[in-house]
Amino acid sequence: MDFILVRGIRLETAWYGLSPDDAPTLIFLHEGVGCVGMWHDFPAKVAEATGLGVLVYSRQGYGRSDTCDLPFPLTFMHHEGLDVLPELITAAGICEYILIGHSDGASISLIYAGGAHAENLRGVIVEAPHVFCEDKTVRYIREVKTIYEQGDLRNRLRKYHGDNVDCAFYGWNSAWLDPDFEKWNIEEYLSGMKAPVLTIQGAEDEYGTLEHARRIEAKAGAGAQTLVLPNCGHSPHKDRSEASLRAMVDFVSKTLKGSPMKKAVK
Repeated sequence: MDFILVRGIRLETAWYGLSPDDAPTLIFLHEGVGCVGMWHDFPAKVAEATGLGVLVYSRQGYGRSDTCDLPFPLTFMHHEGLDVLPELITAAGICEYILIGHSDGASISLIYAGGAHAENLRGVIVEAPHVFCEDKTVRYIREVKTIYEQGDLRNRLRKYHGDNVDCAFYGWNSAWLDPDFEKWNIEEYLSGMKAPVLTIQGAEDEYGTLEHARRIEAKAGAGAQTLVLPNCGHSPHKDRSEASLRAMVDFVSKTLKGSPMKKAVK
């Protein structure tokens, strides 16, 4: 575990594989209650399978990163994609890169790709992305709040977030349950994307429908493809790890074909 300083905030990071000087970097962006540790060994497997470098980080208020104030603003994903992520990439010395985002991290990746200066962005992989606020999502997030407050979810998450556990959970949960969040929509960023997109969606995703993938395919500026995995819920890299890994490696290989970096994908 290490830290990168962005705007005076310490962000928890983990690196795998080659350095940014020797190969393109795959940047992992976690879900709404995720962090570095909750990816488990999947980023390391991706680094090994591709032969590239991987950076995983925890957003402010998550994992071992510095804490933050509550409530999160309803524009918290825009802030992360347009303000924090560009500075993180610069601070880490990353050159060419592909974003790999899950859930809220997927939405942040799409915002960045379509709205930030992303000259060296080569591709985007999104697992279970949200591009608008869907009733199904809100209903399940409301159920999760009950589980957090009345079950053992808080204790299970504390293992990864430590003292940040309530910040991580309520920052995410309260924003999504705010009535004004019903208007949240990031489709405007899709047409501005200049890098290709792979969407990986579980057929039994409890947080959302395939409509998000359909809209990405219809509107993404540089084109998009979708992989729907059967017997899979909201976390393809956990529920269907091998299938997700194969799809990511294939997308990365095709996307970086002809890369001028010193080390090409395996």
